[in-house]
Amino acid sequence: MALLSQQLQRFLLTRLNYNSNFKPTIRTIAAARGKNHCCSAIAIDAPSSLGGISGIRWGSASFQGLREEMEDDVVVQSDGLDGFCFAAVFDGHGGVSSVKFLRDELYKECIATLQGGLLLSGKDFNAIKKALQEAFENADAKLLNWLEMNAEEDESGSTATVVFIGGDDLFISHIGDSSVVLSRSGKADILTNPHRPYGSNQASLQEIKRIREAGGWIVNGRICGDIAVSRAFGDIRFKTKKNEMLKKGVEEGRWSEKFVSRVKLNKDLVTASPDIFQVALGPDAEFLLLASDGLWDYMNSSDIVKFVRNQLRQHGDVQLACEALARAALDQRSQDNVSIVIADLGRTDWRNLPLQKQSFAYELAQAFATIGIVSVGIWMSSMLSL
Repeated sequence: MALLSQQLQRFLLTRLNYNSNFKPTIRTIAAARGKNHCCSAIAIDAPSSLGGISGIRWGSASFQGLREEMEDDVVVQSDGLDGFCFAAVFDGHGGVSSVKFLRDELYKECIATLQGGLLLSGKDFNAIKKALQEAFENADAKLLNWLEMNAEEDESGSTATVVFIGGDDLFISHIGDSSVVLSRSGKADILTNPHRPYGSNQASLQEIKRIREAGGWIVNGRICGDIAVSRAFGDIRFKTKKNEMLKKGVEEGRWSEKFVSRVKLNKDLVTASPDIFQVALGPDAEFLLLASDGLWDYMNSSDIVKFVRNQLRQHGDVQLACEALARAALDQRSQDNVSIVIADLGRTDWRNLPLQKQSFAYELAQAFATIGIVSVGIWMSSMLSL
């Protein structure tokens, strides 16, 4: 792992995000740009972990990986919600403008509809659900208006997975393919389902049915052969500009006029309507982990929970554990941006917890990843010496 991390630091752009109440000092480790890809690393000097409400300690990290652009973002806030903490992971596509708009706007909408957190404290789930649905709808409407008025030809969008933690209560509002996992005594409790227009699980089948009832179609797991996520903010071409999208498709030769004449798009193909859950944490709850699909597509939840527990057992530093997990995803050949938020709920004595062994499959994958990267390094060195 140490070898891989050192190599990846030379090739990957790294950006760490911390609680907005802390103002970090940025120091450049190294910078070099070549024609292949950005080869720089940035570290941020900050306390090893950030204290929060009710003893919660937070860590967060966002790594660009091999993508041309960093389209993820994370937000952690601990004010304005009557004793609850807010954390969110945004995973953008088609550009970064939607993510930049949402990172502040969605939080503001949640504060407004949740009445400054009073609804969360009241624990009336129906009222909370209604408020969060309204907050997501309002944020999406404002984003669509902004995209139409200020960003010509901007077809960007973003998923969002949001959690509110206070005492023993956890509320989740989720759209897209990021995920939330809760560690309960070392067992991974998966709390969300990805919204994708493919797959045989119940959530995917419901999304496929919704899209087809709205008049859309799916090609190779993508809505209209275009986008592989079925719930998101923005994505104006699948909402207020559906007819323009069809016309543009004809002009580009993606489908015929005869085909389009038979299409009847009666609802939004991509929606910002969230899944909303209430979860009782309980005494066995250890930590909560939010992450973009750049993590979950390359590591399974059980191995992730074991990895984080062992990290915390070794040093107890949530921030270091978060960074190490992001690097581990890149070691597993993740081609995507990787963004992670970890909330240590402060209920576990990590120093007295026994280490857990990783699964054989995980260790084998790590071995092959190490061999692969070392082999590439040897090949590159031999080519340069010619």
